[in-house]
Amino acid sequence: MCGIVGAIAKRNVVPLLIEGLTRLEYRGYDSAGIAIIDQSIKRVRAVGRVAEMQIKANNEKLSGFLGIGHTRWATHGGVTESNAHPHVSPNQINPEIAVVHNGIIENHDEQREKLQKLGYIFTSQTDTEVIAHLIHFYYKQGLD
Repeated sequence: MCGIVGAIAKRNVVPLLIEGLTRLEYRGYDSAGIAIIDQSIKRVRAVGRVAEMQIKANNEKLSGFLGIGHTRWATHGGVTESNAHPHVSPNQINPEIAVVHNGIIENHDEQREKLQKLGYIFTSQTDTEVIAHLIHFYYKQGLD
């Protein structure tokens, strides 16, 4: 089972996201991550406890006014940092979209193949990364 949190405020939301994920720890999970927006999307993820991810967020001095967070229990792909949510698109360096998700995408292999043919690069084994790239693709087509 996973946990999903989101926050928007006129102050740094990183502590709110971490507190929210910490409160969801009882549900069980194998990894955690957050993505925030300040001037751009920044993301930290870690295998293990929320506290491990919090250390990374603190070390990177992560700060932003809007964000999402996720604790993951693996269903597709192994327990690795690259499989932890949030997933981003179009790439890891300059992301424009960040996504967290709970559920299973039955046709993710088919969608992955289509997106790879369009030039999208996948960095995880998860079905959720398909969502980030699909949203980016349709957004760039003007289909918001």
